[in-house]
Amino acid sequence: MSQVYRLITLDLDDTLWPCAPVIAAAEAALQQWLREQAPRLAAAHDPDSLRAHRMALMRVRPEIAHDLTRVRRESLAALLRAFGYAEDLADAAMLRFRQARNRVEPYADVIPVLGRLRQAHRLVSVTNGNAQLAQTPLRDCFDRALTAAEVGAARPDPALFEQAMAWAGVGPAATLHVGDDPRCDIEAARRIGITAVWINRNGRAWPRDLPPPAHQVSDLHGLAAWLAARAGAP
Repeated sequence: MSQVYRLITLDLDDTLWPCAPVIAAAEAALQQWLREQAPRLAAAHDPDSLRAHRMALMRVRPEIAHDLTRVRRESLAALLRAFGYAEDLADAAMLRFRQARNRVEPYADVIPVLGRLRQAHRLVSVTNGNAQLAQTPLRDCFDRALTAAEVGAARPDPALFEQAMAWAGVGPAATLHVGDDPRCDIEAARRIGITAVWINRNGRAWPRDLPPPAHQVSDLHGLAAWLAARAGAP
């Protein structure tokens, strides 16, 4: 039976580019900025303790936990104030962090396959993270970019999917989601009736407590082949 998806939503981090090296580089850039502009704070806190401070803030301020940029900014502002610095220095610190955060390197398959997919589908990026798609090499690969900060909730909440579908004017049956996270991508999407394909670039095992995904691919070439087969193409 043929199946044509009018909308494809795609996760970003670890789906279209490796996330860990990007975050490590961005946190290193931030730490260097702190050594230059707020040395007392930098001497007391490394990236791990800064992360712990953010986690604590998210526990006491769950209403902002979906907005990772705001969490980082407010955490830095509080620490700057505690160490005797002007808290508005947090804005310059976040500028340095976000510049590095956007220096992503897409996997080799991503740009060519997205270009082909966009000829037949509307493409929307959906992310819980705080990369700014317009500042990355994928700036011209999507019809729309949505973030958890923008919609007010992070996956597995369905808000990102719902806003993407509302924008495209389609329902779950005409939507496909592609992501790397079994719970925040695959389970979250199919919970509201969206078919979800798991992109498993590193040969991970699927969680035993979740039903298997509709399909598993190792890269976007595999996704394109699966879509062609579903549409009845040769």
